[in-house]
Amino acid sequence: MPRTLLQKLEILADAAKYDASCASSGGTRRTSRSGGLGSTDGGGLCHAYTPDGRCVSLLKILLTNFCRYDCAYCVSRRSSTVERARFSVDEVVRLTLDLYRRNCIEGLFLSSGIARSEDDTMADLVRVAKTLRTAHDFRGYIHLKTIPGASAALLTEAGRWADRLSLNVELPSDASLAAYAPEKSAGRIKAGLATTRTLIEDAATARRRGPGVIGKAPPPRFAPAGQSTQIIVGADRADDLTILGTATSLYASYALKRVYYAAFSPTGHPSAGLPQAATPLVREHRLYQADWLLRFYGFALPELAAAAPAGMLDSAIDPKLAWALAERGRFPVDVNRAPRELLLRVPGLGVRAVERILVARRSGGLRLADVARLSGGGVTRARPFIVTADWRPTALLDEAHLRRRLAPAARPVQLDLFG
Repeated sequence: MPRTLLQKLEILADAAKYDASCASSGGTRRTSRSGGLGSTDGGGLCHAYTPDGRCVSLLKILLTNFCRYDCAYCVSRRSSTVERARFSVDEVVRLTLDLYRRNCIEGLFLSSGIARSEDDTMADLVRVAKTLRTAHDFRGYIHLKTIPGASAALLTEAGRWADRLSLNVELPSDASLAAYAPEKSAGRIKAGLATTRTLIEDAATARRRGPGVIGKAPPPRFAPAGQSTQIIVGADRADDLTILGTATSLYASYALKRVYYAAFSPTGHPSAGLPQAATPLVREHRLYQADWLLRFYGFALPELAAAAPAGMLDSAIDPKLAWALAERGRFPVDVNRAPRELLLRVPGLGVRAVERILVARRSGGLRLADVARLSGGGVTRARPFIVTADWRPTALLDEAHLRRRLAPAARPVQLDLFG
């Protein structure tokens, strides 16, 4: 019996939840005030939270979970016993428009299993985005997952209609990919990332140069929100520093906007040779925090390694605090004199707080209460590491139990109602 649209949605939305690499940041600002449907900002949006805490405001589905590949970590792999379904292009378009009109989503995240060939699958993904844009003047956010091995012509068209493109490297090393997804090629994945980077940069260069003729339209944008990728955490034996090293290389090589980290889940149909327990979400969270330190706080990977014994980030405290506790000799720092790069290393002080401190201290010496106000409450953790006009930590920095004082309290475990 043919499946209904709702049955397909249940199957293909569930299959898509394992892909973390979607967020609607960075897209072109579009609005429907002058016509069309949808927007990428403003009100009229609602958000749903998945069981593991991710905020989702996009219709996040697979075009199909039929797949000719047998990747051990994937719930949609060929040998999996999950229920299968396939949307038509028109069904995805109709779902997107209906859910947007009902104020349920702000856009679409669309991926797919590879049921036939790479180009056939990529062509269908492109048709969805193109139909939304051209036939329905849809101005909401569109994120397309590109297919390794798809032609450059299809990638070029995908970037014309989508805000962001992404292509998952899946695992931290080529060796792990070969072990768990032998039908996939790390070389083809990297070639796809490289092609997309080139297309993004070429389009940006063309727009900077302008149309060249007065009155002529500027060159079209290409994936203005850039490209991203995802690394699965915990499916193989890679430690955190190995994963961060891979991410650092990916950022440098392909100008990625984001590397997403997805804690491995064995799903309801585990494959032999993979962990049978889910990777703790706190590990995923610590990797995101370390990623932020590397990209926005001036940290280098060897510095984080000093506070990551055996290559694993501390699960009890965030990596910035772990580094500060391991490098107590660098503290305390004077907030009225220290340079920006040193203030960014103080636990409790974020980028915005540091910028506010740098501006405020031009008008006079800052007191502890000023730092509390400027940091939005981060002074509790910062106190042992800073000096102000009226505060010096004295023995606090040397206190044997400083880690215990600053570590967040363990969350109480809810007992089983029927246990």
